[in-house]
Amino acid sequence: MIEVVLNDRLGKKVRVKCNDDDTIGDLKKLVAAQTGTRADKIRIQKWYNIYKDHITLKDYEIHDGMGLELYYS
Repeated sequence: MIEVVLNDRLGKKVRVKCNDDDTIGDLKKLVAAQTGTRADKIRIQKWYNIYKDHITLKDYEIHDGMGLELYYS
């Protein structure tokens, strides 16, 4: 079980607990449940790397306590 911190740079920080074998799509669903935003309107990235929905957190080497950027489209 890992905890990922997502910051939308508008004053909202979301802490999500998930497994490292979850996909980015699963992470988006967990964020959507906490923020009230639809999962298909959420984009997760780190610097210029936009994360794809079908790849797992382990493959992206996302570990416990890591901070990601949260954008709404």
